[in-house]
Amino acid sequence: MRTLRVSHAVFAATMIALGILGLIKGNLSPIWEPIPKSVPALAYLCAFISLLSGIALLWQRGAATASRVLLAFLLLWLLLLRVPDVFRSLTVDFWWAACRTAVMTAGAWVLYVWFAAEWDKRRLGFVAGENGLRIARVLYGLALIPFGLAHFLYLEHTAELVPAWLPWHTFWAYFTGWAFIAAGVAVVVGVYARLAATLSALEIGLFLLLVWVPIVAAGSKDAFQWSETLVSLALLAGAWLVADSYRGMPWLGADARSTRTIVATSR
Repeated sequence: MRTLRVSHAVFAATMIALGILGLIKGNLSPIWEPIPKSVPALAYLCAFISLLSGIALLWQRGAATASRVLLAFLLLWLLLLRVPDVFRSLTVDFWWAACRTAVMTAGAWVLYVWFAAEWDKRRLGFVAGENGLRIARVLYGLALIPFGLAHFLYLEHTAELVPAWLPWHTFWAYFTGWAFIAAGVAVVVGVYARLAATLSALEIGLFLLLVWVPIVAAGSKDAFQWSETLVSLALLAGAWLVADSYRGMPWLGADARSTRTIVATSR
């Protein structure tokens, strides 16, 4: 029996929360936006898939099916809705949405590899084994680079988000931007990848804890601020899973060891 890791539980809980939110509000949670307004029923479909997959991920017998369905849904969302938008317009709204979906897809992919059934290994071994884990990590790494670039494109706004009690706001805006870019490159090329993935997940977690949680805890009713809080939570859930996929690998080495050991230790 596979043990329930904290990263796995956080990801599942996040999907459940997004599903409940979508069903209550009757519209898309921030992680799925934007989509064409001509298909409002899609909001409920997203909510149901989020909720049911999140619950099933916490159930031993349902985790394999849930991870398979969730990965397929997120991957289709990324390829059919997000990637085409990036090519149509290079504005930040579109590539930010694409990278956001890519992080969630990477997290779901890690879970899929961990819980892959025998059928998956026989029929879909190219995405359910070592190669799939590598693709998930590269997808995550590629998403981090635009996150860092956004800090430079919106330097003033990023600096304003730094907590007032921290000095040198502009420095921290530059530092965190370069940190995302460096982590993304490290994960993609596989050098110091475990350290890079872990630190990037920590950085996302700190954004959530130090920036967004205090804002919403103060009673903010700003829709954008609540949206960014939920997005940061979802990104943390995906990033945590990717970082956890390196367990058992060296912190300060090249990603040369077979990922077979990591897949085995997750069981």
